[in-house]
Amino acid sequence: MLALVLVAVVAAIHIYIVILEMVLWEKPAGRKAFNTTVEQAAQTRVLAANQGLYNGFLVAGLLWGLIHGTPRADITVFCLICVAVAGIYGAATVSRRILMVQTLPAVLALIALWLGW
Repeated sequence: MLALVLVAVVAAIHIYIVILEMVLWEKPAGRKAFNTTVEQAAQTRVLAANQGLYNGFLVAGLLWGLIHGTPRADITVFCLICVAVAGIYGAATVSRRILMVQTLPAVLALIALWLGW
């Protein structure tokens, strides 16, 4: 049960990221979240939307795994590993804060899945 809750938390975090990157990128909330200026946001909006789309695919995989349960645990594990790796890369290239926001929840969900919690 804990694993399902943690997977749902990771999916919710990424739904929020999708909204930030695809809808709110140039709005104050998006600029604040990613620490960009109006000019930077305008110049990078297409790139951000592309990132948002990829995050949306991760959400789809996580939700698919949640809906289909144990037989689809392989999909859930794959998506959680992708989230964790993306978080590590983001922490190395953008901000260490990404480790706490993205990688840690994914790793906790993976541990809970592997331990059968």
